[in-house]
Amino acid sequence: MTNHLKITPAATIPEHLAGEVQSKLAYVDEAILRARVAGDGITLELREPVEGQKRSELEDKVQRVVTMMVQGAFRPKVQILEDFSSRPVPCFADPNTELLARGEMFQEASGIYTLGPLVTRLIAFFEGQFIKLADSFGAAPYRFPTLIPARYLERVNYFRAFPHSLTFVTHLREDLDAIDDFSQHAVCGVGILNTPLESFSKIQTLLSPAVCYHLYFSLADKPLPGGQLAATAVGNCFRYESINLASLERMWNFTMREVIFVGTKDFVLRNRETGRQRMRGFFEEIGLAYRVESANDPFFIGEFKKQAAFQSAFQLKFEVRARLPFKDSTLAVGSYNYHQDFFGRSLNITLPDGSPAHTGCIAFGLERMAFAFLAQYGLNTTDWPEVVRKAMA
Repeated sequence: MTNHLKITPAATIPEHLAGEVQSKLAYVDEAILRARVAGDGITLELREPVEGQKRSELEDKVQRVVTMMVQGAFRPKVQILEDFSSRPVPCFADPNTELLARGEMFQEASGIYTLGPLVTRLIAFFEGQFIKLADSFGAAPYRFPTLIPARYLERVNYFRAFPHSLTFVTHLREDLDAIDDFSQHAVCGVGILNTPLESFSKIQTLLSPAVCYHLYFSLADKPLPGGQLAATAVGNCFRYESINLASLERMWNFTMREVIFVGTKDFVLRNRETGRQRMRGFFEEIGLAYRVESANDPFFIGEFKKQAAFQSAFQLKFEVRARLPFKDSTLAVGSYNYHQDFFGRSLNITLPDGSPAHTGCIAFGLERMAFAFLAQYGLNTTDWPEVVRKAMA
């Protein structure tokens, strides 16, 4: 018996959806170790061989994913606002090998990394630039918690849109026997904490998946002071991506710096565009090879077609995709987002005239930004652009 399973999809998977379908196959079954969607079908690498009913159930779930994502889907028109992906860069080597060898990246667990001094200083450099962007808007600084109440995420429909990426928080119940039993018998087997589920409390909080949500929740159910707001914050974000987790490109625990706008439609869209133009100047200064193009969020299977089409039709999201020369691909390192009045309506954030507020944000993943830079310029600082070397000297 083989650990590989080849499946012919029930419907043809268009080329533009192959990556999306492949990423969602990670959530089909715990038996899947890797998934690949190619022209001739779907190949699953399994943790162990499956036969009989288990194989039939696995194939049925795969076909459900394909059918739900492909049937009725259309190819969205990709709008490219900037394209500097062909800028010459000195490095074509995979930075992961050297990052690990030099102790600049240490993997604690899947999607969880400790970063060394060079990468940390590089991240600080990029965050400093994003803070300058925030300051150019007079953005008020905020600090937000890492935990987020479940009731808030429910209110903005997060459970339906992104259930696959949630990270839940719990604790031991206030019960002396349960606490004592844990202290005496808790063990980790193969990295898994072996403790009875009934020892834990009911889930009330989660680890936050985004920074801007906290600001919107703080503004809920009242008029927006002054009718408009620009704010900025940095925070840890958590999005579980199963077997798709890979190095600093795709982390479970990552850091985002956001510049957030709340106000009228014109206020939000004007500032989003101004922010993009200002970042374009910075990316030119450091010689980053990248493009800015329309995109959609990674909605789960049931919501994907509808929400992705909606975002595309109204140009709600544009990603900054930096070139990764070592694998001839790109990585989303940031985005320019417009949520229309979704949060205003869902959270009852009102403008002076009583209408729901519009929101948007400019967000950059700090670890991804550093990784993309290292993929283009390497770890030898003498090859780095002068502006970066001077700032980090």
